Formats: sequence, C-alpha cells, structure tokens
Amino acid sequence: MEIDPKKLEKYIAEGMESRRSIDPKEIMEVSKILFERMKRGGKLITLGNGGSAADAQHFAAELSGKFIKERRSFPAIALTTNTSSLTAIGNDYDYSQVFSRQIEGLCTKDDFVVGISTSGNSNNVIEGMRKAREIGAFTLGMTGRDGGKLKEVVDHCIKVDSTFTPIIQEVHIAIIHMICYSFDEMLE
Repeated sequence: MEIDPKKLEKYIAEGMESRRSIDPKEIMEVSKILFERMKRGGKLITLGNGGSAADAQHFAAELSGKFIKERRSFPAIALTTNTSSLTAIGNDYDYSQVFSRQIEGLCTKDDFVVGISTSGNSNNVIEGMRKAREIGAFTLGMTGRDGGKLKEVVDHCIKVDSTFTPIIQEVHIAIIHMICYSFDEMLE
C-alpha cells in the first residue's frame, strides 16, 4: 500500500496555515494575565476531553515542571487526572458536571482556567468554564475555527483556523508552548 504524498503535503500546508493564523499579541495578552494571576497566588487549572485532556495535562505539567528555563514550580492542575473524581461525579451527577464540580471545590477568583475543546461544544468543558467564570477566575477557551458554544462562556477564546481535529490539536500544543515561553520570558 502506498501513501499519496500529495495528501501529506496538503496536511502539512493546512497545519502551517493554521499556525500562521495565531496572533502573537493575543498570546502575549493571555500570557500576561496568567503571569499576573500567578503573582497574586493563583493557579492554572486546565480541562478537556480525549486529546484535549492530554493537552490540558501537558499545559499543567509545563507550568509546574520546567518549560525552558530553570525556575520555581508554579501551581497547576489538570482536572482530567483524578479518575476517581471523574467517575464518581459522572456516576453521581452526570458526565456534563465532571469539571464544574471540581471547579466549584478547587477554583478561586485569582485562578486562570483553560478549557480546551476542538469543537467548542463539549458540554462538560462549557459547564466547567461557566462555573469558573461565576467564581471570578479568568477563563480562556481554546477551540477550532468558529469557537462553538465555548466562545460565549469564556473571557477570551483563541480559535485555531481549522475544522480538522488533528490540526487543531497540533496548534493547541503550539499555543500552549507559546504561552509557556512568554511566561518564562516574563520571569526575568
């Protein structure tokens, strides 16, 4: 079986175009807000489903660990990592509440909450972000092209210019790395 190189070229080109659509000023804006929240004692809280759950965990790890520079650890948690909470809340309430219930117990007004959904229409992400905003935390949504319903319930939404899930996820990781890079640069 042979793979058509034209299909891979198209995939690469769409990925490059989607990445080029990211506005560095927008990244700097949200990075500054994250930095200010961390200076005030806030934490990063991330959430998402499937591949976006992995991206959420990656974001939390970059901030609590080390991105590029040797620096102190910053408080960051991915709500996707506690399977006991996820299954208990899903069982006792509903899967749409798995993030909002955790947000209710963990989030403060000084926190920075990131909800990742390639479609922007994941009910549990939307409910989690609604709860975080209700508490007064800064809410950032990361989505695909039109932002879905998520764009309506967050303080800021970064939309990747694509409808193809793998490309959106790849660019989400690039955005996470850009935010972490900017964060590290502000520490000087």
